[in-house]
Amino acid sequence: MSDKHRKICLKGSLVVLFMLLLQVSFGQDFSQADQFLVKNQKALGNELVVVVQKGGQPVYKKELGKDFTLQSTAKAEELTQWFVVATALLLNDEGKMKLDDPLAKFTPKYEQYMKGYITVRHALTHTHGLDAGKDNVGKIFSKNSFDNLNQENDVYITKRDIRSNPGEMFEYSRMGLGMAGKAMEAATKKSIDRLILEKLFRPLGMRQSTFSNDNGKVDPFAGAFTSGQDFLNFSQMLLNKGTLNGKKILSEDAVRELRKPQFTDARVVTKPDMYKNDDYCLTTWVTDKDGDGNATVIRQGLGGTQALIDFANNTVILILLKDPDGDKKKALTSELMTILAGK
Repeated sequence: MSDKHRKICLKGSLVVLFMLLLQVSFGQDFSQADQFLVKNQKALGNELVVVVQKGGQPVYKKELGKDFTLQSTAKAEELTQWFVVATALLLNDEGKMKLDDPLAKFTPKYEQYMKGYITVRHALTHTHGLDAGKDNVGKIFSKNSFDNLNQENDVYITKRDIRSNPGEMFEYSRMGLGMAGKAMEAATKKSIDRLILEKLFRPLGMRQSTFSNDNGKVDPFAGAFTSGQDFLNFSQMLLNKGTLNGKKILSEDAVRELRKPQFTDARVVTKPDMYKNDDYCLTTWVTDKDGDGNATVIRQGLGGTQALIDFANNTVILILLKDPDGDKKKALTSELMTILAGK
């Protein structure tokens, strides 16, 4: 064998050894995930991205489908809510909109209908106390019927009955995100899609992420689009206590606020079955906590697209489907998430 071939073989061996050591160092065998994807790729819609990132580096990555990669854009679904709350926390950092400001500060009509006591925090935690009606958890997968956030909030203000004092009742629905989104628009004099683009997507280099869609509607509950790489940038910023590539996006206090379970004593009216035993932070589910009761693992997603951020282990798990709709995909994604999380 020539010296040239020996060097090539040596380099190849070192790469293989490095990958094996990398897998061992992170203490996880992904062969079960591989087998699951081989068996269920078609049922998941064929085109999907699955990635586990630890310490800012991918330790497991699958780009499945003809042209679907980490750079491909797809529906973010409920991951949208993380983009919204991060921007709300940014505005809180800037003093333009505090979490405990009443919605009536930004939309005075709330006060006129005796709903002036509802705060931005109540909206972001589904504890505003208004009757969710047809927008409750059983209808969240239906298309957003509102043309804009002004119209949406007008319905909530004038048509939805008060069922409890804010903070006393938890009813998961799309309502709260629309309420908070309208407050964000009023506080900044910018549409929420433009606001999130300028404050979050551009600074994080999330070039494929947008709220644009064919019908021109903006839905803060589940209407964003993102790519796998964009979402990894966003998640790593949270894991880095608000910083990415040396650029400060959120304060450390803001990230700590995101990890605090909210209104844990509130009476539960509705919760999605998959999160029925979990506490709730600002727009996110808590699947594990530390000794002080703060979230160490947060998770979001009710359909085929789901994500998990593990602060204790500096890990992100993302399953992004080109077409996330369907109960079977939801069940399969949840099973795959369990495998990837090693639980």
